[in-house]
Amino acid sequence: MKKLGQIYEGKAKKVFKTDLDDTYIVEYKDDATAFNGLKKGTITGKGVINNRVTNHLMQLLEKNGIPTHFVKELSERETAVKKVVIVPIEVIVRNIAAGSLSKRLGIPEGTKMKSTVLEYSYKNDELGDPMINEYHALAMELATKEELRVIDQYAFRVNEILGAYLKDLGIELIDFKLEFGRLSDGTIVLADEISPDTCRFWDVKTREKLDKDRFRRDMGHVEDAYREILRRLLGE
Repeated sequence: MKKLGQIYEGKAKKVFKTDLDDTYIVEYKDDATAFNGLKKGTITGKGVINNRVTNHLMQLLEKNGIPTHFVKELSERETAVKKVVIVPIEVIVRNIAAGSLSKRLGIPEGTKMKSTVLEYSYKNDELGDPMINEYHALAMELATKEELRVIDQYAFRVNEILGAYLKDLGIELIDFKLEFGRLSDGTIVLADEISPDTCRFWDVKTREKLDKDRFRRDMGHVEDAYREILRRLLGE
C-alpha cells in the first residue's frame, strides 16, 4: 500500500489517499482542541496513544460483531482504514451524568443515569455541532430510518462491550462519542476513533478523570492520564 496525497485534516487527525481505491490512511496528531475549537493546545504523545487505543478497541469490537473501518495498524501514528463516507451525525452514549448533560439538565456530575441515554449531534463545526433528534436527521436526510436503527443498535452494543471490558481494568465508561460511515455498498460501519479524546474514562475507585476533561478543565497531568489508559489497555 502506498500513501498518496492528503485529502482531509481535522482537529485530531489527517487522512490520506492510497493507491488502493477502498483504503485510506489516518494519521493521528498531538493537537488538542476543546469547546468546538475555542481552546487549543498540544498533548505530547496523544496521537500515538489515541491511534493504538482506538485500534485495540476497534479490534475488540470487531471480534464481538461490530463492523468497523479498521484495516491495519501501520505505525505508532498511522492506520489503514476502509474508505467510508461519514454519516454527519455524532452519536453520544451516556451512562453517568457529566459535561454538557449535567449543565443542560442540572443533574450533578457523577450521577448514575436510570437508563442509558443516547443523543445525536449534527456534525457541523460552523454551527457548533447542535443537538438533533431522529426527526431532524430524517428531515435533513442525514440518514435513513433503517440506518438510524442500525446505528442505535450498534451504539448500545458498543456500550455493553466496552463497559464490561473497561470495568475489568478499573475504568468506568462515563460517556462517549461515536461516528459511523457508509462503505461503497452502503453498509454502516463504526469509524473515527475511540480514545481518551472521545470518551470519558474515570478510575472506578478514585473517580479520577483519565481523559480529555483534564485538558478542557485545566486539571493538569493530561499526558499522564492518557498514558495510564494505554497502560491499562495494552500493558505499556
